[in-house]
Amino acid sequence: MSNHEKSIEAERAKSYFSHNEDIRPGVKLQIDLKSIIFSTHSEYQKIQVIESAFGKVLITDGKTQSAQVDEHVYHESLVHPSLVQSGLLSGIMSPDKQGEQRKQNLSVFIGGGGELATAREVLRHKSVDRVVMVDLDKTVVDVCKKYLPEWGGDEVLSNPRFELIVGDAYKYLTECKEKFDVIIMDISDPIEAGPGIMLYTKEFYDHAKTLLNDPNGVFVTQAGYAGQWEESDSDVCFAPIINTLQSTFEHVVPYSTYIPSFGSPWGFVMAFGCSPSGSTTNLSSPSSAITNVTRMEPDLIDKIVSQNIMDINDDLKNDKNSDDRNGSEILRFYDGISHLAMFSLTKPIRQAIEKDSRIMTKDNPIFMY
Repeated sequence: MSNHEKSIEAERAKSYFSHNEDIRPGVKLQIDLKSIIFSTHSEYQKIQVIESAFGKVLITDGKTQSAQVDEHVYHESLVHPSLVQSGLLSGIMSPDKQGEQRKQNLSVFIGGGGELATAREVLRHKSVDRVVMVDLDKTVVDVCKKYLPEWGGDEVLSNPRFELIVGDAYKYLTECKEKFDVIIMDISDPIEAGPGIMLYTKEFYDHAKTLLNDPNGVFVTQAGYAGQWEESDSDVCFAPIINTLQSTFEHVVPYSTYIPSFGSPWGFVMAFGCSPSGSTTNLSSPSSAITNVTRMEPDLIDKIVSQNIMDINDDLKNDKNSDDRNGSEILRFYDGISHLAMFSLTKPIRQAIEKDSRIMTKDNPIFMY
């Protein structure tokens, strides 16, 4: 066999290796697999780092958690709207305060987030002076630090504003005496027998609300598949998560964005107890008009981002050139236009949310596919 024929055979052989992932009943995402970079089992789950058309990909128990080409889309979407909302509620993050000296005074809790990318995005905010992250699986953190350093790695772990606690986020918050300005839940989907189901219940949300500082406390959670679904699709949890948070918080705002490596639009839900000063908009319905942060003009969002976002260790540097890049140059996805797109749910999704009245409780959980 000639070298050319061997080369052809080698390429053909690659076609037999793929990563297959169920997205919805009857819908499967198949990705050609270039290599398996690392594979192990922790106490809690199987952990793999593979290389595919999406670059390096973190997979746990067969489910894609984040991929090199679009992890920034997920993590920037999860983090920045809630930080901006909290900043507006507290009055420290306003586009009319350009040039003013800000006190770093926001504290943030992250549940999950083992890739360290959620913490990376939080630490980009000049207004944040404390980040506590509680993740159950230290192996995930170690694997990501070694094989996915671009997600945050040592730059996050060595930041003096950041504290990593290995443990159960539900237990930690249940026993916690500290209050936070923002609580971010970057946790596993609510799947049957999964470790994250209790973190989606009304009982948990009721308690989490008591841990938020008033008046600028904001809660946000990832909320799974947010594409079009029928009433019979009882395993879609986007609407139940919205409903459950609405049973606890005065204002609940769903939003979504498309994550290519997930093969679907992905949902997030932000909740808080107060409206910004002067706002009287009713947020009780997902389809209602939304307050400042969700309906702000794109140029105002861009101005806030430009003023408030930094490289995460800029605060440690004495280099006069460390602030050369403004926030809009640092973020790769989130800006004013992307912000408006995320909060503009399509008509079928809004209708599906309005028809669904399910609430997730400890005794009556709802499991995602």
